[in-house]
Amino acid sequence: MIKVNVLSEENSWLKKIKEKEKFFNQVCQYFPKKFKFLNKKVYFTLLLSNNKNIKILNKKFRKKNNHTDILSFPFGHKSKNFKEVYLGDIIISFNYINKPKNISNDEFRKKTIQLFIHGFLHLLGYDHLKLYDYKKMLNEEQKIFESVKKLLN
Repeated sequence: MIKVNVLSEENSWLKKIKEKEKFFNQVCQYFPKKFKFLNKKVYFTLLLSNNKNIKILNKKFRKKNNHTDILSFPFGHKSKNFKEVYLGDIIISFNYINKPKNISNDEFRKKTIQLFIHGFLHLLGYDHLKLYDYKKMLNEEQKIFESVKKLLN
């Protein structure tokens, strides 16, 4: 079972996603079986942010002085013996998703889910530095999104 602890430091998120914690936990319920962790309590933190604050974090932790769409910070503990596992933290920028500014709420949710899945896979150790890894991660993202997009209907 996956539990997402959702925090927000950007009020604009409320205009697009009303019940944020319920929304993201519901997304996780639609994940394919291999990502549901049925015999464990798996949780992570999601911070809904903005370009200004994500730029600060990107500079501090990745030494890159620019804003980005998403940051993922895996906790890094790989043990399979624990019944309760903390995966890490994801930070998503509202400004990045809300382009163009007249984007519909449905399109905003779709882009948010896609980015959320991307960040989740980073917490699980997926990466896209090499072409092979990029293709593997993209394939998993598409599989998960296929399961989750039912939520958008």
